[in-house]
Amino acid sequence: MPISKASGMFFISFDTILSHISVCLVYICNKSINMKKRMNIHRLAVLALLGAAMNLSAAPSALKLWYQQAAQMWEEALPLGNGRLGAMVFGNAAKEHYQMNEETLWSGVPRDGNNEEAYAVLSLVREAVDHGDYAKAEQLWKEHAQGPYSARYLPMGDLFINMHHDTIVSQYCRELDLRTAVSKVMYRVGTDAYERTTFISYPDQVMVVHLQKKGKKGMRFDVQLTSDLRYELSFSDHQDYILKGKAPIYVAARDYDPMQLVYDQELGLDFEMRIRVLEEDAQLSFQDQRLTISAGNEVTLLISGATNYDANSKAVISKSIKPSALNLSTLDKLKGISYDKLLSNHLSDYQSLFGRVELSLGKVQGTKEKLPTDQRLMSFEKDDRDQGIPVLYFQYGRYLTIAASRAGGLPTNLQGIWNRHVFPSWGSNYTININTEMNYWPTDVTNLSECFSPLADFVKRLSVNGEKTAKVNYHISEGWTAHHNSDAWAMTNPTGGYAADPKGAPRWSCWPMGGVWFCQNLFDHYLFTGDIGYLRDTAFPLMEGSVRFLLQWLQKDKSGYWVTNPSTSPENRFYYRDKEGKRIEGSVSKASTMDMALVKDLFYNYLRAADILHVKSLDIKEVVTHLFPYQIGSKGQLLEWSEEFEEQDPQHRHASHLFGLHPGQQILPRRDYQLADACRNTLLLRGDGGTGWSMAWKINFWARLEDGNHAYRMLRNGLKMVRVTGTATKGGGTYPNLFDAHPPFQIDGNFGGTAGIAEMLIQSHAGYIHLFPALPDQWQCGSVKGLCARGGFIVDMSWDNGVITHLTIRSTQGGDCVVASSLRYGKALASDKDVQLMQTHPSPLLKDSMPVDTSVNMDGLHILSLHTKKNNTYGF
Repeated sequence: MPISKASGMFFISFDTILSHISVCLVYICNKSINMKKRMNIHRLAVLALLGAAMNLSAAPSALKLWYQQAAQMWEEALPLGNGRLGAMVFGNAAKEHYQMNEETLWSGVPRDGNNEEAYAVLSLVREAVDHGDYAKAEQLWKEHAQGPYSARYLPMGDLFINMHHDTIVSQYCRELDLRTAVSKVMYRVGTDAYERTTFISYPDQVMVVHLQKKGKKGMRFDVQLTSDLRYELSFSDHQDYILKGKAPIYVAARDYDPMQLVYDQELGLDFEMRIRVLEEDAQLSFQDQRLTISAGNEVTLLISGATNYDANSKAVISKSIKPSALNLSTLDKLKGISYDKLLSNHLSDYQSLFGRVELSLGKVQGTKEKLPTDQRLMSFEKDDRDQGIPVLYFQYGRYLTIAASRAGGLPTNLQGIWNRHVFPSWGSNYTININTEMNYWPTDVTNLSECFSPLADFVKRLSVNGEKTAKVNYHISEGWTAHHNSDAWAMTNPTGGYAADPKGAPRWSCWPMGGVWFCQNLFDHYLFTGDIGYLRDTAFPLMEGSVRFLLQWLQKDKSGYWVTNPSTSPENRFYYRDKEGKRIEGSVSKASTMDMALVKDLFYNYLRAADILHVKSLDIKEVVTHLFPYQIGSKGQLLEWSEEFEEQDPQHRHASHLFGLHPGQQILPRRDYQLADACRNTLLLRGDGGTGWSMAWKINFWARLEDGNHAYRMLRNGLKMVRVTGTATKGGGTYPNLFDAHPPFQIDGNFGGTAGIAEMLIQSHAGYIHLFPALPDQWQCGSVKGLCARGGFIVDMSWDNGVITHLTIRSTQGGDCVVASSLRYGKALASDKDVQLMQTHPSPLLKDSMPVDTSVNMDGLHILSLHTKKNNTYGF
């Protein structure tokens, strides 16, 4: 068993342990031994190997976050999750702290936030816009069209484990292994070795904490539960330690709100945390509101959490659902289960998803890989030769996707499922003018399509509430809309605190395009998966509902074009001159570039979807051909609004007007040269700064422009380590635990960064698979396995100094496929040539019914044309 030495500690790799376990299992299976003996040998083999490693820390690994000290702040703790339960592990040896969340624990109750005054003033808003009085339009909207703020996503509670041993420890190490979704804390107290292993199981729906000690005596420790919400503690006849709590019905969005926190005994969500000790021979005592446990050298805690939130009920909060009954059911199902079985269930589920993609970006300096993650991140800022950091960051985004978005749950919010504040920044809600959509950019391309369903389910609920908002606020009789914020109650009304909140701003509240953007995510998911049932039953009806809304929202102005009015470009502002020449700030106008790009994207995809499904579409072709076009400004930039206003913040974090470049597919650099140049100029004027998620979006923009070095520059900027936890709109980066810093923490930057790295390696939005479209100079060699392309293709490839040394394409749907590479193939398979992407794209999933110029210049690319059969693999 190979052992290496580092930092004064011995290390043994998890892979080595697994390989030895496999050998043991093969031996067991080949022997004629009864089942009971086999199980005993299996357990002994596992325990022997784990016992041999008890006083040894796991090795530094390319896919581990690890540290030599406990977390001092939340942004240093390590996240665990199963889509529903989330925990931040601080890793203190003597007093462990788990800060816990449950995805359905929100403030508030279902409510109608629609505002009838909005319709009464809508014509006046439009009239003011048409007359160029943008300040009046903004004032009218603020005073009459806004509604309440969203609910707040809340922390559930805190679990502390107080060890009854000396606080002086040695050989300390904590880690999170992305390959296993298991967190460990390892240390010594004198001659005794301790190891605390934690994971949150999706199949078994519990958090598992396994404590081990190698020493003469057993363990003794206290377990304590607390919450920042109202709660009470008890100890049940089931030998369960219980925290019962109540969520507030109102949490203020502003610190000057006189009602900061409001509870109601009858209203609001109920929740419960419940802890059960797995080993029946452990000695338990409950006193002073804490549980004391005395046990041998191993003990396992099972932690369950639940609320009475019911997504299937119109009431959403269900009095018939009892959190205690849910927790009891979960824990009782695990009666008699072993820790080994719990771990095996967890690993089988998690690794079936995470193991699909492997990435290497060349050799990693051995000395850098041996550094703790925080030190390694700081080192990367000065010396970026450690390309293991981008790999770790990429795979961390995939890990977070699996940990925060699983079938049957809610989609990831601004912080995924991890939040410690009762008053979180922006409510830790669903901000749907970029952030929620960005959360799902890496899902399909990085082979995690199963994690997409929570978003699709959520959009269905939005469409129901959005029909009411369309009717009440705008008297639009068909279709649905959603504005820039939502929550667990699927709120769709404009926010802003009505007219009362001085900070309520139409620059973000006046934006009924959230549903339109979600339709882009929905259709893109179909293009990756080819799931015709999903397209027919889920995506297409939602898209058609959004189209119906737009057909009544759009206005034909004096230019002869169809425009949105009122319109904003989230969340930016501009200066204009009034009739007296006075310079005035505005935000509400007409036909913002983002609005029109979203409309074009939806109409285009809707017609494609109808064609694929062989169903009759709504008659929108006249509107499509007369939508307000893109405009280019005096600096060669893509205009953000319908005319060239002076920008209030030329380096604003939002670059919404580039939607047509990414994630849309309207602006293709190999076809739309002038518009692509305008996007490039816009990005140069915007600069390379911004918040964490803003820099992540810029990675994707530059990748679409096939500028790998600039995309890499944005990636490197985003990986700058920061410790700032306050709110800011500039100066983002990455926290020591690799969470994205807005600041504060917002998870969309992690997901946008992972998607950006994938976008640098593979693109498929233009009707063909483009390999290495934005490969930076730093990635001269490497390999990737399991990335997905639209059309239902899975790609493995290796490269070295400008040459593809290996390429495998697996077709999940069949159909013709054009592959274009910016690198040379290892042997001459085809000569360079222009390829005409005709009315019917090579893949049936990319069928096109729009009369547009589809000629794409393929100069400098190396072309392969494949006719594929479903589930066949093609290697080169």
